[in-house]
Amino acid sequence: MSASFGSKFKTFYNSPVGPKTVHFWAPMMKWSLVIAGLGDLKRSIDQVSLSQQASLAVSGFIWARWSTIITPRNIPLAAVNFFVGVTAAVQLARIAKYALFQFYTSH
Repeated sequence: MSASFGSKFKTFYNSPVGPKTVHFWAPMMKWSLVIAGLGDLKRSIDQVSLSQQASLAVSGFIWARWSTIITPRNIPLAAVNFFVGVTAAVQLARIAKYALFQFYTSH
């Protein structure tokens, strides 16, 4: 079993999206955007930027799709971009809910 693990690890290590390439490290670093977005869920919604969250959501979903089209196909990059988009979409929903609450309480 260890020989099988060793050959699979060596294959992954030397692959076009393995740790020897930017295609591995870019998605790893991009997880910090997801972590920051999750941390912002605790932040008061009036301190969250609508334009920033919209940009993150749109670019996250676009790059999630693009990551499956480019060569080499980069599933880790697609996954992190999808979660960037989802985290930003949740923030956009919070902003919309807050705006509607403000609208209805002022009228």
